Amino acid sequence: MQIGLIGLGNMGMPMSKNLLSSGYSVRGFDLNKQALETFAAAGGEAAGTMEELVENCELILTSLPSTEAAESVYLGKDGLLALCPTSVVLVDTSTIAPEMELEIGKQADAKGVSFLAAPVSGGVVGAENRTLTFMVGGPKAVLEGVQSHLSTLGSNVFHISESYDSGTNAKLINNLLIGFYTAGVAEALNLARESGLNLEFLFNVLNVSYGQSRIYERNYKTFIANDDYDPGFTLKLLNKDLRFAMDLAKQRGVDLPMSQALVDLYQDAEDAGLGDKDMSVMYERVGNQSISFKAEKERLT
Repeated sequence: MQIGLIGLGNMGMPMSKNLLSSGYSVRGFDLNKQALETFAAAGGEAAGTMEELVENCELILTSLPSTEAAESVYLGKDGLLALCPTSVVLVDTSTIAPEMELEIGKQADAKGVSFLAAPVSGGVVGAENRTLTFMVGGPKAVLEGVQSHLSTLGSNVFHISESYDSGTNAKLINNLLIGFYTAGVAEALNLARESGLNLEFLFNVLNVSYGQSRIYERNYKTFIANDDYDPGFTLKLLNKDLRFAMDLAKQRGVDLPMSQALVDLYQDAEDAGLGDKDMSVMYERVGNQSISFKAEKERLT
Protein backbone atom coordinates (compact mmCIF):
# COMPACT_ATOMS: atom_id res chain seq x y z
CA MET A 1 0.00 0.00 0.00
CA GLN A 2 1.13 3.54 -0.80
CA ILE A 3 0.73 5.74 2.27
CA GLY A 4 1.30 9.47 2.40
CA LEU A 5 2.39 11.27 5.56
CA ILE A 6 2.34 15.03 5.94
CA GLY A 7 4.28 16.43 8.90
CA LEU A 8 7.63 14.75 9.58
CA GLY A 9 8.22 16.20 13.02
CA ASN A 10 8.65 14.61 16.44
CA MET A 11 5.63 12.35 15.94
CA GLY A 12 5.38 12.05 12.18
CA MET A 13 8.99 10.99 11.64
CA PRO A 14 8.94 7.90 13.90
CA MET A 15 5.52 6.95 12.55
CA SER A 16 6.85 7.12 9.00
CA LYS A 17 9.86 4.99 9.92
CA ASN A 18 7.63 2.37 11.52
CA LEU A 19 5.47 2.24 8.40
CA LEU A 20 8.57 1.79 6.27
CA SER A 21 9.90 -1.01 8.47
CA SER A 22 6.50 -2.71 8.21
CA GLY A 23 6.82 -2.91 4.45
CA TYR A 24 4.68 0.03 3.36
CA SER A 25 5.67 2.37 0.59
CA VAL A 26 5.62 5.80 2.23
CA ARG A 27 5.68 9.20 0.58
CA GLY A 28 6.29 12.13 2.90
CA PHE A 29 5.95 15.90 2.79
CA ASP A 30 7.15 18.60 5.17
CA LEU A 31 8.10 22.24 4.81
CA ASN A 32 11.32 21.46 6.70
CA LYS A 33 13.88 20.35 4.11
CA GLN A 34 16.09 18.71 6.74
CA ALA A 35 13.17 16.54 7.83
CA LEU A 36 12.59 15.49 4.22
CA GLU A 37 16.26 14.53 3.88
CA THR A 38 16.13 12.46 7.07
CA PHE A 39 12.95 10.78 5.85
CA ALA A 40 14.50 9.98 2.47
CA ALA A 41 17.62 8.57 4.17
CA ALA A 42 15.33 6.19 6.09
CA GLY A 43 13.94 4.84 2.83
CA GLY A 44 10.93 7.09 2.27
CA GLU A 45 10.00 8.90 -0.91
CA ALA A 46 10.17 12.66 -0.35
CA ALA A 47 7.47 14.65 -2.15
CA GLY A 48 8.29 18.12 -3.36
CA THR A 49 4.68 19.31 -3.31
CA MET A 50 1.32 18.31 -1.86
CA GLU A 51 0.10 17.41 -5.34
CA GLU A 52 3.04 15.05 -5.76
CA LEU A 53 2.33 13.45 -2.39
CA VAL A 54 -1.32 12.74 -3.18
CA GLU A 55 -0.61 10.89 -6.42
CA ASN A 56 -1.41 7.16 -6.09
CA CYS A 57 -1.76 7.25 -2.30
CA GLU A 58 -4.58 5.18 -0.82
CA LEU A 59 -4.20 6.47 2.73
CA ILE A 60 -2.80 9.83 3.88
CA LEU A 61 -1.91 10.57 7.50
CA THR A 62 -1.26 14.05 8.82
CA SER A 63 0.68 15.01 11.96
CA LEU A 64 0.51 18.78 12.22
CA PRO A 65 1.56 21.30 14.89
CA SER A 66 -1.42 23.66 14.94
CA THR A 67 -5.00 24.34 13.94
CA GLU A 68 -3.76 26.87 11.39
CA ALA A 69 -1.49 24.28 9.78
CA ALA A 70 -4.36 21.77 9.59
CA GLU A 71 -6.64 24.35 8.01
CA SER A 72 -4.03 25.10 5.37
CA VAL A 73 -3.17 21.46 4.64
CA TYR A 74 -6.78 20.29 4.40
CA LEU A 75 -8.83 23.30 3.33
CA GLY A 76 -6.34 25.47 1.45
CA LYS A 77 -6.56 26.21 -2.24
CA ASP A 78 -3.96 23.51 -2.92
CA GLY A 79 -4.87 21.44 0.14
CA LEU A 80 -5.83 17.81 0.47
CA LEU A 81 -9.57 18.22 -0.12
CA ALA A 82 -8.85 20.14 -3.31
CA LEU A 83 -6.36 17.55 -4.56
CA CYS A 84 -7.56 14.14 -3.36
CA PRO A 85 -9.79 11.76 -5.33
CA THR A 86 -12.65 10.14 -3.44
CA SER A 87 -10.71 6.86 -3.24
CA VAL A 88 -8.26 8.30 -0.67
CA VAL A 89 -8.79 7.97 3.09
CA LEU A 90 -7.51 10.93 5.14
CA VAL A 91 -6.58 10.52 8.82
CA ASP A 92 -5.55 13.49 10.94
CA THR A 93 -3.50 12.44 13.99
CA SER A 94 -2.95 16.04 15.14
CA THR A 95 -4.42 17.62 18.27
CA ILE A 96 -6.16 20.76 17.04
CA ALA A 97 -9.29 22.73 17.83
CA PRO A 98 -12.32 20.40 17.76
CA GLU A 99 -14.30 22.83 15.64
CA MET A 100 -11.64 22.59 12.91
CA GLU A 101 -11.96 18.79 12.84
CA LEU A 102 -15.73 19.28 12.45
CA GLU A 103 -15.21 21.71 9.57
CA ILE A 104 -12.75 19.42 7.79
CA GLY A 105 -15.15 16.50 8.22
CA LYS A 106 -18.06 18.56 6.89
CA GLN A 107 -16.14 19.59 3.78
CA ALA A 108 -14.79 16.07 3.28
CA ASP A 109 -18.35 14.70 3.42
CA ALA A 110 -19.47 17.27 0.85
CA LYS A 111 -16.75 16.11 -1.53
CA GLY A 112 -17.25 12.42 -0.82
CA VAL A 113 -13.77 11.95 0.68
CA SER A 114 -13.36 9.68 3.70
CA PHE A 115 -11.91 11.45 6.73
CA LEU A 116 -11.11 10.54 10.33
CA ALA A 117 -9.95 12.82 13.13
CA ALA A 118 -7.70 10.52 15.16
CA PRO A 119 -5.43 12.33 17.62
CA VAL A 120 -2.88 10.15 19.38
CA SER A 121 -1.59 9.83 22.93
CA GLY A 122 1.73 8.34 23.95
CA GLY A 123 4.23 10.99 22.91
CA VAL A 124 7.45 10.48 21.00
CA VAL A 125 8.25 7.30 22.93
CA GLY A 126 4.89 5.85 21.97
CA ALA A 127 5.43 6.82 18.34
CA GLU A 128 8.84 5.16 18.34
CA ASN A 129 7.68 2.00 20.14
CA ARG A 130 4.36 1.58 18.28
CA THR A 131 2.39 1.96 21.51
CA LEU A 132 0.31 5.00 20.58
CA THR A 133 -3.36 5.24 21.48
CA PHE A 134 -5.59 6.49 18.65
CA MET A 135 -8.80 8.27 19.69
CA VAL A 136 -10.90 8.28 16.54
CA GLY A 137 -13.85 10.45 15.62
CA GLY A 138 -15.69 9.81 12.35
CA PRO A 139 -17.48 7.03 10.49
CA LYS A 140 -16.87 3.63 12.06
CA ALA A 141 -17.02 1.98 8.65
CA VAL A 142 -14.09 4.12 7.47
CA LEU A 143 -12.07 3.21 10.56
CA GLU A 144 -12.70 -0.49 10.00
CA GLY A 145 -11.12 -0.15 6.57
CA VAL A 146 -7.87 1.36 7.87
CA GLN A 147 -7.64 0.02 11.43
CA SER A 148 -5.10 -2.66 10.54
CA HIS A 149 -2.79 0.04 9.18
CA LEU A 150 -3.18 2.25 12.25
CA SER A 151 -2.46 -0.79 14.41
CA THR A 152 1.05 -0.94 12.96
CA LEU A 153 1.63 2.41 14.70
CA GLY A 154 -0.22 1.96 17.98
CA SER A 155 -1.34 -0.68 20.42
CA ASN A 156 -4.79 0.84 20.99
CA VAL A 157 -7.25 2.14 18.40
CA PHE A 158 -10.53 3.37 19.89
CA HIS A 159 -13.57 4.54 17.95
CA ILE A 160 -15.02 7.28 20.18
CA SER A 161 -18.08 8.13 18.08
CA GLU A 162 -19.26 9.08 14.60
CA SER A 163 -18.81 12.78 15.37
CA TYR A 164 -15.57 14.14 13.91
CA ASP A 165 -14.70 16.10 17.06
CA SER A 166 -15.23 13.25 19.54
CA GLY A 167 -11.70 11.83 19.38
CA THR A 168 -10.22 15.29 19.85
CA ASN A 169 -12.51 15.96 22.80
CA ALA A 170 -11.34 12.71 24.42
CA LYS A 171 -7.71 13.67 23.76
CA LEU A 172 -8.20 17.10 25.35
CA ILE A 173 -9.64 15.53 28.49
CA ASN A 174 -6.66 13.14 28.52
CA ASN A 175 -4.25 16.07 28.30
CA LEU A 176 -6.11 18.04 30.94
CA LEU A 177 -5.40 15.15 33.31
CA ILE A 178 -1.77 15.10 32.15
CA GLY A 179 -1.54 18.78 33.03
CA PHE A 180 -2.75 18.11 36.57
CA TYR A 181 -0.47 15.08 37.00
CA THR A 182 2.59 16.97 35.76
CA ALA A 183 1.97 19.94 38.05
CA GLY A 184 1.26 17.59 40.96
CA VAL A 185 4.50 15.66 40.43
CA ALA A 186 6.45 18.94 40.22
CA GLU A 187 5.09 20.29 43.48
CA ALA A 188 5.12 16.98 45.38
CA LEU A 189 8.73 16.20 44.49
CA ASN A 190 9.91 19.67 45.42
CA LEU A 191 8.23 19.25 48.80
CA ALA A 192 9.84 15.81 49.16
CA ARG A 193 13.29 17.17 48.35
CA GLU A 194 12.97 20.06 50.78
CA SER A 195 11.84 17.55 53.43
CA GLY A 196 15.07 15.62 53.06
CA LEU A 197 13.61 12.61 51.24
CA ASN A 198 15.63 10.66 48.70
CA LEU A 199 13.67 11.07 45.46
CA GLU A 200 14.82 7.79 43.94
CA PHE A 201 13.88 5.79 47.04
CA LEU A 202 10.60 7.70 47.28
CA PHE A 203 9.78 6.76 43.70
CA ASN A 204 10.20 3.08 44.53
CA VAL A 205 7.85 3.49 47.49
CA LEU A 206 5.18 5.50 45.69
CA ASN A 207 5.38 3.35 42.57
CA VAL A 208 3.72 0.56 44.58
CA SER A 209 1.33 2.93 46.35
CA TYR A 210 -1.71 4.96 45.31
CA GLY A 211 0.58 7.85 44.41
CA GLN A 212 1.81 5.89 41.40
CA SER A 213 1.04 7.23 37.91
CA ARG A 214 2.46 6.83 34.42
CA ILE A 215 3.15 10.56 34.29
CA TYR A 216 5.07 10.37 37.59
CA GLU A 217 7.17 7.55 36.15
CA ARG A 218 7.68 9.35 32.82
CA ASN A 219 8.51 12.75 34.24
CA TYR A 220 10.73 11.54 37.05
CA LYS A 221 12.60 8.66 35.46
CA THR A 222 13.18 10.16 32.03
CA PHE A 223 13.61 13.85 32.84
CA ILE A 224 13.76 14.99 36.47
CA ALA A 225 16.16 12.29 37.71
CA ASN A 226 18.49 13.09 34.80
CA ASP A 227 18.13 16.88 35.07
CA ASP A 228 17.50 16.85 31.33
CA TYR A 229 14.46 18.57 29.85
CA ASP A 230 15.04 18.06 26.14
CA PRO A 231 11.46 17.66 24.99
CA GLY A 232 9.45 14.56 24.44
CA PHE A 233 6.30 16.70 24.74
CA THR A 234 6.91 20.41 25.08
CA LEU A 235 5.33 22.54 27.74
CA LYS A 236 3.92 24.90 25.10
CA LEU A 237 2.13 22.05 23.31
CA LEU A 238 0.58 20.90 26.57
CA ASN A 239 -0.44 24.48 27.30
CA LYS A 240 -2.03 24.72 23.85
CA ASP A 241 -4.12 21.62 24.55
CA LEU A 242 -5.11 22.92 27.99
CA ARG A 243 -6.41 26.10 26.38
CA PHE A 244 -8.40 24.02 23.88
CA ALA A 245 -9.87 22.08 26.81
CA MET A 246 -10.91 25.32 28.50
CA ASP A 247 -12.51 26.51 25.24
CA LEU A 248 -14.42 23.22 25.13
CA ALA A 249 -15.57 23.71 28.74
CA LYS A 250 -16.78 27.22 27.92
CA GLN A 251 -18.72 25.95 24.90
CA ARG A 252 -20.35 23.25 27.04
CA GLY A 253 -21.13 25.65 29.89
CA VAL A 254 -18.92 23.79 32.38
CA ASP A 255 -17.11 25.82 35.05
CA LEU A 256 -13.59 24.46 35.71
CA PRO A 257 -11.94 26.80 38.25
CA MET A 258 -9.10 24.42 39.15
CA SER A 259 -8.36 23.82 35.48
CA GLN A 260 -8.27 27.57 34.84
CA ALA A 261 -5.73 27.95 37.64
CA LEU A 262 -3.72 25.16 36.00
CA VAL A 263 -3.75 26.93 32.63
CA ASP A 264 -2.55 30.12 34.32
CA LEU A 265 0.29 28.15 35.93
CA TYR A 266 1.47 26.74 32.61
CA GLN A 267 1.07 30.06 30.83
CA ASP A 268 3.26 31.68 33.46
CA ALA A 269 5.92 29.00 32.87
CA GLU A 270 5.71 29.47 29.11
CA ASP A 271 6.01 33.24 29.50
CA ALA A 272 9.15 32.59 31.57
CA GLY A 273 10.78 30.99 28.50
CA LEU A 274 10.20 27.31 29.28
CA GLY A 275 7.80 26.57 26.43
CA ASP A 276 10.25 24.63 24.28
CA LYS A 277 11.37 22.35 27.13
CA ASP A 278 9.66 19.14 28.13
CA MET A 279 6.53 19.60 30.23
CA SER A 280 8.32 17.96 33.19
CA VAL A 281 10.38 21.18 33.49
CA MET A 282 7.58 22.30 35.79
CA TYR A 283 9.62 20.59 38.52
CA GLU A 284 12.47 23.02 37.89
CA ARG A 285 10.05 25.93 37.65
CA VAL A 286 8.49 25.15 41.04
CA GLY A 287 11.95 24.75 42.58
CA ASN A 288 13.14 28.11 41.28
CA GLN A 289 10.00 29.83 42.51
CA SER A 290 10.53 28.27 45.94
CA ILE A 291 14.07 29.68 46.05
CA SER A 292 12.74 33.13 45.19
CA PHE A 293 10.01 32.80 47.82
CA LYS A 294 12.54 31.87 50.51
CA ALA A 295 14.84 34.74 49.56
CA GLU A 296 11.99 37.25 49.74
CA LYS A 297 10.83 35.84 53.07
CA GLU A 298 14.34 36.18 54.50
CA ARG A 299 14.61 39.73 53.19
CA LEU A 300 11.39 40.73 54.88
CA THR A 301 12.33 39.16 58.20
